[in-house]
Amino acid sequence: MERSAGKSATNNIGLEPGLELWLAYPGDLEEPASEEACTAILNDAERGRASRFRFDRHRREYLTTHALARVALSHAHPLPPLEWRFSVNEHGKPSPVPECGVRFNQSNSVELTVCLAARPDQHSGAAAAEVGVDVESFARAEGIVPLAARVFSAAERAELEALPDSARPDRALSLWTLKEAYIKARGMGLSLPLDEISFLFDGPQAMRFQVEAGVDENPGRWRFCRFDHAGHRIALAVDAAAAGPLKVFEVRPPLGPPTRLAWSSPAWFPASPTAGIGRDG
Repeated sequence: MERSAGKSATNNIGLEPGLELWLAYPGDLEEPASEEACTAILNDAERGRASRFRFDRHRREYLTTHALARVALSHAHPLPPLEWRFSVNEHGKPSPVPECGVRFNQSNSVELTVCLAARPDQHSGAAAAEVGVDVESFARAEGIVPLAARVFSAAERAELEALPDSARPDRALSLWTLKEAYIKARGMGLSLPLDEISFLFDGPQAMRFQVEAGVDENPGRWRFCRFDHAGHRIALAVDAAAAGPLKVFEVRPPLGPPTRLAWSSPAWFPASPTAGIGRDG
């Protein structure tokens, strides 16, 4: 990936609706000043939780994740990072307070944290699209394969088992991150039955989304994409209307000036509203 010139986090406020993916790296908080700066913009409850982590790497992961969300939101709405407050639904999905129409979701690993934000259409007054994101390290791929019977559908398992052993971890990583992004976009977490949600591969770039009856009344609403960055797989799930160009920003350290990455537009799937409700197999 190439970089373009960095911009102030307030320069893009008020622009057209769209998607922004933000990237930050917990390792950057090994510099004490960076950790102190991230800690300072969190609220008391967040700072208290951060202080209780036993291991430094987990504290930095937490601080980076929560600081990054504030940075991303302040790029989409004229409220300083320190002033954001959040509510969570019964399944733990956060929303900004006060309601400002921006939708966001975040995910984290020890080495990379991500935040996906959707800007609203300022002219229509409607809220932005619902979004979900997941990030997982390549190092986790081998460990996901043994979980297939618990978290993959029968159709997904059949496709997985038809692959050579060497190809199964990569497929399992894609399935895991896509499912996580979807259930997070829905805001329902693990209350949704993972083994009744299918991402089926008709080829390297041709994928189908299918759910069992009762899981989703409108599965054709969703679009998905996945890509790799810095030793991790990232999956996005968004409302179909938002499945267009994606702006990607990197902040190093998390409160540093954002750098726009020259990242080509993702290949969203399904390409047309063919997602369906039906029996797997």
